[in-house]
Amino acid sequence: MKRIDIFSHAGAFAENKDVARDLRIREILPALEIGEDVILNFERVDAVTQSFIHALISDLLRKHGNDVLDRVEFKSCNDTVKKIITIVVDYMQEGAG
Repeated sequence: MKRIDIFSHAGAFAENKDVARDLRIREILPALEIGEDVILNFERVDAVTQSFIHALISDLLRKHGNDVLDRVEFKSCNDTVKKIITIVVDYMQEGAG
């Protein structure tokens, strides 16, 4: 199980899509490709932008389909963060990616 602490990479307001892209490319995708599940820990993250979450997970959904959500856990998300993640996931599931 690969655990990624979003706060340590992006701070309390996760907005930098380049940071999200780097996490996806360097940590999330390699873990998934070797069969590891991934925990994205949002503890101490107060807010995220839609572009941050999109850069973090949209390519995962594109490459692996909706089933990838069974292998990626979003942990310790406050209501604001949950809402943004839901918006991005719903958007990608509608095929608009």
